[in-house]
Amino acid sequence: MPDPIVITRNVSIDPSEIEETFVRSAGPGGQNVNKVSSAVQLRFNLMASPNIPEAMKRRVAVLAGKRLTKDGVIVITANAYRDQPMNRADAQQRLVDLLVAGAHVPKARVATRPTFASKQRRLEGKAIRSSTKSLRNRRPDLDGA
Repeated sequence: MPDPIVITRNVSIDPSEIEETFVRSAGPGGQNVNKVSSAVQLRFNLMASPNIPEAMKRRVAVLAGKRLTKDGVIVITANAYRDQPMNRADAQQRLVDLLVAGAHVPKARVATRPTFASKQRRLEGKAIRSSTKSLRNRRPDLDGA
């Protein structure tokens, strides 16, 4: 039995949850282009995975975007390399990176108010900028009219 794929200290996925199909790669490839299936299409059923917490599933679903099907399956296609094992490793690494990014719990923002001193500094800066720009205005007494 293969070792589980470690995402975080507490979360790991079983390799049997990942389904891989090999398809022909798009683009140039010489004489092998129509004979060799070197591209990898990796499928991982995110919503049915028992090892991933619900909160993490929601974050990963948002991060996955268009790679997530309506059934909750993440589909990753890797065809950067001409070698099937390299494309396979690339697809798995991209899945792991996506899951690791989803495992990160964003820090809750604490609303703060600007201090009186920072408001004063902002207003002083605006006044200086205003006076600088007003000096650039045309003066009507110097016009040639």
